[in-house]
Amino acid sequence: MFIEQSFTDHKSGDMNKNFDDDGRQKRTGTWMTGSAHIITAVIGSGVLSLAWAIAQLGWVAGPAVLMAFSFITYFTSTMLADCYRSPDPVTGKRNYTYMEVVRSYLGGRKVMLCGLAQYGNLIGITIGYTITASISMVAVKRSNCFHKNGHNVKCSTSNTPFMIIFACIQIVLSQIPNFHNLSWLSILAAVMSFSYASIGVGLSIAKVAGGGVHARTALTGVTVGVDVTGSDKVWRTFQAVGDIAFAYAYSTDTLKASPPSENKAMKRASLVGVSTTTFFYMLCGCVGYAAFGNNAPGNFLTGFGFYEPFWLIDFANVCIAVHLVGAYQVFCQPIFQFVESQSAKRWPDNKFITGEYKMNVPCGGDFGISLFRLVWRTSYVVVTAVVAMIFPFFNDFLGLIGAASFWPLTVYFPIEMHIAQKKMKKFSFTWTWLKILSWACFLVSLVAAAGSVQGLIQSLKDFKPFQAPE
Repeated sequence: MFIEQSFTDHKSGDMNKNFDDDGRQKRTGTWMTGSAHIITAVIGSGVLSLAWAIAQLGWVAGPAVLMAFSFITYFTSTMLADCYRSPDPVTGKRNYTYMEVVRSYLGGRKVMLCGLAQYGNLIGITIGYTITASISMVAVKRSNCFHKNGHNVKCSTSNTPFMIIFACIQIVLSQIPNFHNLSWLSILAAVMSFSYASIGVGLSIAKVAGGGVHARTALTGVTVGVDVTGSDKVWRTFQAVGDIAFAYAYSTDTLKASPPSENKAMKRASLVGVSTTTFFYMLCGCVGYAAFGNNAPGNFLTGFGFYEPFWLIDFANVCIAVHLVGAYQVFCQPIFQFVESQSAKRWPDNKFITGEYKMNVPCGGDFGISLFRLVWRTSYVVVTAVVAMIFPFFNDFLGLIGAASFWPLTVYFPIEMHIAQKKMKKFSFTWTWLKILSWACFLVSLVAAAGSVQGLIQSLKDFKPFQAPE
């Protein structure tokens, strides 16, 4: 989780309606747009792997782990919302970035550790979204091939050309300087996420209700000696936990200062966002597992558990690609703004960094072009695309990102800041159980990371360059 940065300062003397009470550019977000951003970011890559994750964990542990992550994410997000202003959650000074929040409450080396965890997580997610979008584009081509030539044909297609297409789209969108100008894209992406999640659930229900041979499921998931070996069961269980952890990564929007107070609006947005996504997660994971059983594919819309109706599967995968176009921007814009603001502070007289040129865009009015922004943002998109080409493994990469980011960003820092804000005494009841929760989540993240690393190593060994990985 992170609080989006808004770094355009306003010089004193000409305060107007375009600026807030602290001289910064006025926030325009509401709990509704915040919920849309959360849903856009959350119901993405994560939802596609949940049938596989539930298959590894089974009917008992699978839903239980989903609900546990849901509760922890919402619980800690309310703590983070209260820390948006400091020291008072309603009237205190606003903290515009996650790092500023940590600096206000914790300070010291924890600020640097927070920055490393936060921006490392955002970079990993943008790479993961590049992988997922390309797999969905490939799935459209393969679906048409299967429909035309039969289900037993190989229909192998490389992901690389589609990663390049996705990167080109992101290069163009990344030149938009203000994230709020992309609100329409975020709303569109949220609609797309509901569309493909609903299609996946609908196809799974149809498969279950269609009769025939029912998929084999179990209370404990995949069976040792039948589906997997004992060691594979352990590693896959760990990786499944990492996939679920990744599914709950999201952002907190920049909200306008109006009743209700910003922390209450953030909490409301988090409640709506987390509740909505958990409902979809339960549907996609449990219904998907019922449909495919212990043989559930890693991505239930691109792993070809479904072949027909091919046009509906094509539409669902197009929705995934469109959704990830928007979600990519949700996560990369804070990286762009951080680097650009730090560069402007360090080299304020450098025209390459601070200079901006106006360009008239037909039907779009004046558009500001910065050479530094053009070079830096383009380079970032290209690098993430290249890394995605090197490691095009869906479940393994997502699990690793989720394991690495869940504990520090979703659990550790919100809990530590809450303890500092409330000035809790050491070893008091509340302090003790919050610490226990933090350490328990740390251990879960460790085992999830171990499972994902093992899966990534195995995938690299088995990888065939010209075959699209599932």
